Amino acid sequence: MKDGELYQRLRQEGNSKSKAAAIANAAANSSRSDVGAKGGESGSYDDWTREELYSRAQELDIPGRSDMTKDELIEALRND
Repeated sequence: MKDGELYQRLRQEGNSKSKAAAIANAAANSSRSDVGAKGGESGSYDDWTREELYSRAQELDIPGRSDMTKDELIEALRND
């Protein structure tokens, strides 16, 4: 973790581990003014298909993903 303080603050605000890590690392690698400027393109998990959610869960190695419903996958991804 390149900016542990920022990571902890983002986690306390409710961001997932992966999102907080990505933002903290990006902030450490660039000027803080442009962090997050590219965001907002992926849309809500609610708009994804179960197959897309499952694929993302595979990437994040979420346990039990093969037995999860679409709603359960969304919950697991949001809490990762």
